[in-house]
Order: sequence, then structure tokens, then C-alpha cells
Amino acid sequence: MDILKVEHLTKIYGSGENAVKALDDVSFTVSRGEFAAIVGESGSGKSTLLNCIGALDQPSGGKVYLNNTDIFAMSEKKRTIFRRRNIGFVFQSFHLVPELTVEQNIIFPLLLDYQKPDQAAVDEILDVLGLTKRRHHLPGQLSGGQQQRTAIGRALITRPMLILADEPTGNLDSQNSRDVVELLTTASRKYHQTILMITHNINLTSAADRVLRVSDGRLTDLGGTCNEKLS
Repeated sequence: MDILKVEHLTKIYGSGENAVKALDDVSFTVSRGEFAAIVGESGSGKSTLLNCIGALDQPSGGKVYLNNTDIFAMSEKKRTIFRRRNIGFVFQSFHLVPELTVEQNIIFPLLLDYQKPDQAAVDEILDVLGLTKRRHHLPGQLSGGQQQRTAIGRALITRPMLILADEPTGNLDSQNSRDVVELLTTASRKYHQTILMITHNINLTSAADRVLRVSDGRLTDLGGTCNEKLS
């Protein structure tokens, strides 16, 4: 079953002679529980695509459906609530609240939505992420890899329909990068979590079920990971 449908998405910055088409008629679907990776050069439009899918940016045209809901047909207020409850984000910069502990950062989205955290679920996520012994530490007391794991836990805690990961390993060394992608893969398999990940590192796409490439605002579906297709 397709959980995400993107139809004829376009994004144009500027107007007239200065117009730049960041996305050019992009259409694709992602199935429930699928781990898909998007690759592309810097400036290709892949981050713009992720921002539009996540309703962080308004497309110039086209549709984005999440579980058959047209997210841009909503009012801005309803869209904000829908995004908070149904889309998890993992960014290159961790965006943790420095005054909150690891556990508090993870449950923060639930508190924003006036929900009571399920302690068993929190404990499970901390265990899966290898952060149980760091649950009371502040972000400044963590390594970069531990901070990104905390960010992944924050994205997972609401059990969203979709997790969008924008260069989640960009600030990490090679070992921590592999660890983060392994954790995302675990989330996809263990929780049947749908994940769409942007990466410039082709080597990290081997864990993905499918690879998409964005070039000059256009998207090509490469299917399963294949180094020959990516070269």
C-alpha cells in the first residue's frame, strides 16, 4: 500500500528571467514500511523535494498525499498539526533542545501535542538506540553520533506515518554514519516505519529498499540499490 504519493510536484524560485525551477514535474510513490533513499548532487533539488513533502515549504504546483490526505489542501494551522502528528524529521543538524535531557528531547513532540508518553515505549526506543545509560545527559554531554541517535528517537516516538531524513549523517564520521543508517534500517524493519532519506553518500544507500535520484529538479527511480546505475 502506498503511504506517500507525490504528483507532478514543481517548485519555482523567482520569476521571469530570474526564475529557477528547483523541482520539475516530480512524481513517485513510497509504500508503507519502505526505506527509500534519494541521491543527487548539491543543488539538484533533493532537499527542496523533502521540504515540500514535509510541508516545510510550499510547492509551486502539484500534489502531496500522505495516507491519501492532500496535505496542501489543509489550512496552515491544520497542516501544522497534521505534520507534527504524522511526519518525523531527522536533519543534518541535530536541533536538540540544549536544556533538555536525552529522554526529554525524545518525548518533546508528545508534550507539544499534549500527549502523555508511554514509558515502556520510551524505554524501548532508548534501548534500541543504545541511549539507556545516557537518558539523563544533556546534548552538550553527548557525542555527535549520540546526538543524532537522540534526534532519531524524537522522530520515532510519535510512530509517524513517514520519517524524512535530510543528510542525517552529514555531520558524522564514517563509523557513526554507518551506525545511524543501521538504526534507520532497524526502525524500518522493527516498527514497519516508512523512511525517505536524502544522502550524498552513495555507499549509504545499500541499506535502502529503493534508490531515487534527483538531477536538475527531475527525479529518476533507480529501483533497488545498484552501483552501476548510480555511477
